[in-house]
Amino acid sequence: MALPTTTDQNRADKLASRKVAEQDMLLREVDEAVRQDRAAHIAQTYGKLIIGGLILLLAAFGAWLWWDASQEGKLETGSEELVTALDQLEAGNRDTADKELAAIAEDGAPAAAAGAAMLRAGILIEQGKAADGAKMLFAVADDDDAPAAYRELAAIRAVAATFDSMEPQQVIDRLKPLATPGTPWFGSAGELLAMAYLKQGKNDLAGPLFASIAKDEDVPQTLRSRTRQMAGMLGYDAVVDIDQAIAETAGGEAAAQ
Repeated sequence: MALPTTTDQNRADKLASRKVAEQDMLLREVDEAVRQDRAAHIAQTYGKLIIGGLILLLAAFGAWLWWDASQEGKLETGSEELVTALDQLEAGNRDTADKELAAIAEDGAPAAAAGAAMLRAGILIEQGKAADGAKMLFAVADDDDAPAAYRELAAIRAVAATFDSMEPQQVIDRLKPLATPGTPWFGSAGELLAMAYLKQGKNDLAGPLFASIAKDEDVPQTLRSRTRQMAGMLGYDAVVDIDQAIAETAGGEAAAQ
């Protein structure tokens, strides 16, 4: 029986190496397919919960934005009427509040008019008329006379309200300029942007963005916890300090109970 030659051995080694490489490639393709399927499942399962939570957060922030402006002495024509309309809204008199807000949105100064329009949009969204509310919000977002902060907030709220019916690229075009680290909108706009990437199957863009939000200490804790989980599901590490992450997660669960 002839012994294998060096050439035969080299050929066998090359075949073995090629087989290992092919198996490794196959495993990577399977892993990527699983991740893609998991990403689609994440978007379908958690998308509405994320959008719902974000709408509430943005609504609260919008109210604070107007209040902060008024506290700093930036009251303009229509502000007192806006306070009256807010009182009606808090009392549950939505129809009366909406009429008063409509008048302010029509004749008030830019900031008051924008605030009134956003509140009217919020009423519509609460009534299940998300498309109508979003249309009103987009109008504020595209109004050059409205203060920049109101335009930006209106754009994010409009996208959040109609995210499921918008094309992912529309979301990206609207929010990518706002999803910049270091800006007030990074967390909220960034999360929606990442979800749009996820719907496009671009996990390589969604995962790092989720992770970046989770690592940003200026972002609200609940949002950091949520995006950390999303990043992890997509295979991206978003944990900087494991002890802090555990504490934040525990705190978020306690607040939810």
